[in-house]
Amino acid sequence: MLYFNIMNLDNLFAWSSISTWALCAAGISWYCFTIAQQITYITLADGRQQERGIPFLFRMLLPFVPNLNAFVMRPAFKRSRDQAEKQIIAAGFEGLLSGREFVALKFLMPFVCGLFWIVSLKLFATLKPESVLKGNLMYLSILGLIVFYIFPVFWLKKVLKMRHRSIQRALPFVLDLLTLSVEAGMDFMSALQRNCQHRKLDPLNEELIRMSREIQVGIPRRIALKNMATRVNLPELRSVTHALIQADELGVGIGPILRIQSDQIRSRRFDRAEKLANEAPVKMLAPLMLFIFPAVFIILLGPILKQTMNNLF
Repeated sequence: MLYFNIMNLDNLFAWSSISTWALCAAGISWYCFTIAQQITYITLADGRQQERGIPFLFRMLLPFVPNLNAFVMRPAFKRSRDQAEKQIIAAGFEGLLSGREFVALKFLMPFVCGLFWIVSLKLFATLKPESVLKGNLMYLSILGLIVFYIFPVFWLKKVLKMRHRSIQRALPFVLDLLTLSVEAGMDFMSALQRNCQHRKLDPLNEELIRMSREIQVGIPRRIALKNMATRVNLPELRSVTHALIQADELGVGIGPILRIQSDQIRSRRFDRAEKLANEAPVKMLAPLMLFIFPAVFIILLGPILKQTMNNLF
């Protein structure tokens, strides 16, 4: 009788454990599904909303960021917060992320995602003891923690580079349109607003809309230009804004200044493309040595080696 009672208690404990883990997995799955269905937007200066997605892992961990406020708001992280804030604004994610949240995510990612990574590695190593993970478990765990820590930094640098590249490509064409409009008799602000209305909504157009809105609310044009240059932090755009500020201060015509800046930006873009073209043979050398030469070696010498082996054996 006592034996059956113990067996019933063991079965009850096992079923309760399985039910608890099943409920936990179901809750996590529902939370992930709910987060995946969410769509994140940014609000432009003219009131329009534009979809701008952040990584799924970021959206999952953002509700837990306030728990680290006391830690990331320490003076030791002030420089990291300020730098992250500037990069987030330059990347066009202002309002979706802040510098404080980004620094907190750098610590949450290894802690939460790294924990799941380590548990998954140990579970796989337990199910398959003969796998190579058995002896390298510690190294793979440390590697996973490092990857999760640097993932936010890598993502931010990637989106910032893509936004800067889009602005670099669109800037000469916009300057040409502004030059033609100004030389045709329109003032700079009217030409700028007309350009913003008829062009597609790209990163450069977003910044120009914001600058024009700042001027409309009473901010001086030179201050609005400085704000845009500081916000975007792109050398080409900074050069254009400085030239426009000097033309405004000296009373020089804006049309020739815009034409000169457009020519200079196109010249820099041509130099950059020429530099990338010159670097291409060096970058192709490694794939050439790793893949093409062994393939040619196998194709040419494979039949000879096969015939030699047949003759020997």
